[in-house]
Amino acid sequence: MVFGAETRKEPIPAPVVDEKLAGHSETAVFAGGCFWGVQTVFQRVHGVTATTAGYSGGSAETANYGAVSSETTGHAEAVKVVFDPARVSYGTLLRIFFSVVHDPTQLNRQGPDVGTSYRSAIFYTTPEQQKIAAAYIAQLDGAKVFGRPIVTQLVPLKAFYDGEEYHQDYAEKNPGNPYIQVCDVPKIAGLKAQFPELFEEYKRK
Repeated sequence: MVFGAETRKEPIPAPVVDEKLAGHSETAVFAGGCFWGVQTVFQRVHGVTATTAGYSGGSAETANYGAVSSETTGHAEAVKVVFDPARVSYGTLLRIFFSVVHDPTQLNRQGPDVGTSYRSAIFYTTPEQQKIAAAYIAQLDGAKVFGRPIVTQLVPLKAFYDGEEYHQDYAEKNPGNPYIQVCDVPKIAGLKAQFPELFEEYKRK
């Protein structure tokens, strides 16, 4: 199932609660299935200045792909997103996360990928992010936007560990990979269709 591109042509409602625009750099961490797809979407969002694929939720000792793939580490494949809130708000990133990046109603899986490392999670970095994300989940659930309850975990970020170099920009380096073609290219198309004012072609920063 390619959630955003195939099932929705219009973006979900914008968050009622959002941060005030400011000029300082901010960091967000999201988990929504395989980090290749999460990264390739956020790389194309106006106002995002850097992205890193990696792991959150477990210990430093197990923050490697081999261990995480065992589904015993507590880690989720995650992406660190550095952004300029004067150009794109945290609430807008959440809107993209819920509508284009993944299906937030799938528990411990995304499409063909199954396991807790593929769970939906928001690792908030500030109390304000926690407040905005909690309010938005309640807003979407209350409006029954998805038809099923959102299962996204909302937890504080304890640590983010960079993933291996070969995972960075994977979709850009391997555009012909069948997995990328089936699972991730439609997400890019969904971003462009639903958020044309925020879409920009990716150039490695």
